[in-house]
Amino acid sequence: MSWMTAQPPLPLCPSEAVELGAAAVLEDETGGRVYLFGVLSFQWDAGDETGRRLAAVQLLKLKAAPVAQVAAAFGTAPGTAWRWRKDYQSGGTAALVPEKPGPRGPSRLTDTVVAEILRRRADGQSLRAIGAATGLSTTTVMRALEPAETAAGQAVPEAEQPQDAAHGGQLPGQEALDLPVLPAPADRTGERAAARTGLISHAEPVFAPAARVPLAGLFLALPALASTGLLPCANEVYRQVAPGFYGLETVLLDAVFRALAGEPRAEGATRFDPHALGRILGMDRAPEVKTIRRKFAALAETGKAAQLIAAMASRHLTGSGPDGEDLAALLYVDGHVRAYHGTRKIAKVHSTRLKFPAPATLETWVSDAAGDPVMVVLAEPGASLAMELRRLLPTLRDIVGDDRRVLVGFDRGGWSPALFKHMAAKGFDTLTWRKGTAEDLDEELFGTVTFTDPETGRTHAWEAADALVDLPVGEKKDAEVFGMRQISRLIENGKGAVRQIHLLTTRTDLTPGELLFRMGSRWRQENHFRYARMHFDLDSQDAYAVSDDDAERIVPNPAKKIAHATVVSATARHAAAKAATDAALLTARTPANGQGSVLITNEAYNLLTAPLRQAEQDLDNAQAAHRALPARLRLGDIAPGQKILDTETKLLTHAVKIAAFNTVTALARDVRMNTGYARASDEAHALIRQMLVRPGDIRPAGGHLEITLDPLPTPRATKAAAELCDHLTATETVYPGTNLMLQFGIKNRH
Repeated sequence: MSWMTAQPPLPLCPSEAVELGAAAVLEDETGGRVYLFGVLSFQWDAGDETGRRLAAVQLLKLKAAPVAQVAAAFGTAPGTAWRWRKDYQSGGTAALVPEKPGPRGPSRLTDTVVAEILRRRADGQSLRAIGAATGLSTTTVMRALEPAETAAGQAVPEAEQPQDAAHGGQLPGQEALDLPVLPAPADRTGERAAARTGLISHAEPVFAPAARVPLAGLFLALPALASTGLLPCANEVYRQVAPGFYGLETVLLDAVFRALAGEPRAEGATRFDPHALGRILGMDRAPEVKTIRRKFAALAETGKAAQLIAAMASRHLTGSGPDGEDLAALLYVDGHVRAYHGTRKIAKVHSTRLKFPAPATLETWVSDAAGDPVMVVLAEPGASLAMELRRLLPTLRDIVGDDRRVLVGFDRGGWSPALFKHMAAKGFDTLTWRKGTAEDLDEELFGTVTFTDPETGRTHAWEAADALVDLPVGEKKDAEVFGMRQISRLIENGKGAVRQIHLLTTRTDLTPGELLFRMGSRWRQENHFRYARMHFDLDSQDAYAVSDDDAERIVPNPAKKIAHATVVSATARHAAAKAATDAALLTARTPANGQGSVLITNEAYNLLTAPLRQAEQDLDNAQAAHRALPARLRLGDIAPGQKILDTETKLLTHAVKIAAFNTVTALARDVRMNTGYARASDEAHALIRQMLVRPGDIRPAGGHLEITLDPLPTPRATKAAAELCDHLTATETVYPGTNLMLQFGIKNRH
């Protein structure tokens, strides 16, 4: 048996046609044509407006493209395109025939109606009450009142005025005419089919007018998000994910939006209405959990997550802070222990927060002077902060991009005079607390030093002394020394006693007050850890994949530590036995009163010194056992089967959370600096979190995307939000993947 298969015709689509989803529209002086999947499907002659409208309606019925794209291709508004389709469904093709223009109807503002409006206004009625009584819109009522109130020198109260267009508002009554409340999402079936067959690499964001859109406040994050460099750096590093409906920018935007809305993990997508979040993304619906995991797994397979974070860090450090300061001038470095609560066998790390060692991974975070995270690297199991700092220096130099000296602040975990010398040779200055015992300075050397915080204007004062010290580089008596500057500070322990703490640095041009202030500001990095754990699930397990640890890796022998503890215990017992034996022998040799001498026999002497001999034997055995044990062994000999948690997916989600945290921080900083909010210093972050989940209206118009949020619960918060919206609008931020410039506003309270 044999058969023939019909080969489909080759698609033909003129290059000058306007593409929209799976279709393309071409209009010229002879008429218009519509190509569907490259095949000519509809055609009309010049001047045939009915045929032109019919073609648009057929595209909508076939769901070949979203209504916004169809309307744009046919040169009309989305609402008009919807009306054509509704007319066609009710009256067929005849309903699409254009109506002949005619004279407008008489104005409803007759003399009688105007007199009624003026009477009611004189009685103190509001604009809405007058409009409801006369059957007119509030705008029409205002137009009738304007001549009389202007002549009387009066003005419409602010609470009753239509919302100011400068604040992104809209006139009362327009919502019902122009913005449907939560309309059905734009149908993207054609684009989804095209994405499945590889005809398009991804779907572009498309926004349709809508009112009362949940989570519309997330649009406020886009200006600050643009400064983090997440999207441009991702496009540069990854180029593009595999072809699909959701592109790279949409996937990352979805992750950032979910983090800002309180659900940073992929599973959090189930706690959002997919259509609501989809409207913010410009899609018919947001990606589901399996899609998010598949997309992130595809990105993780490229192994470029560290490259993405480095690109974002370079972009961050080449910028400037709010006051123009050099963000690369001071960096804080700290280790962060991410505890693991699963069943896999992984290495243990001591957690200062948990107060005990637990299965965990160690991360090394770098933050700028404001505590904003810059980058993160995953440390090797068992690595110390000093080791990680030495390993991190070449990466920091590449990120800084030039030979500027950078002040690096860290805690006592990075204490190593050899490291300090190495850092100075590589162009990095040290700022850390001195570890171990140190000789106190004479109190006569102390004096009051001050520094004024450039952000808050608050002046801080300390009792401090400035001196130079030499640190031995090594443990030998004749070891080389390295000179550093020591700033000593007097502090009280709360019980009236005073002690000295010492700060070490290689920086010589900064005042003691600024050095103390900068070292104290290192806790801003701890604030990031705490905030990110609470709101962004910093320590969550974002992927469940594991890999085998390197069995050939040489690690410290845990038995050596146990043997050393045995030596310490045996040494203590030996010292106690020796003291007890000496006391017993002294007592035995001391004669009683009236007795001339005392005779101690060998048997008595052996009896008195037996505990000491036993303690000496135990100490010798413990020391011999300690010497016999190797200090380091293969990991495979100590902990066979040990695993390493996934790193690529974790670094990728860290990049998203870095962008989300810096976005929130930038918005909170804008509240403090660009609004008159009285409690901004205490409530800026709370206000931002409240604004990011506010509902609002979306209106694409004239190359702009107007976002008008609902008012906040209190007038002062609403006023601060309006001021923030003005500031964000002035940034002229464009929604990623489109040419729509964002404009923000807050509705007035009525």
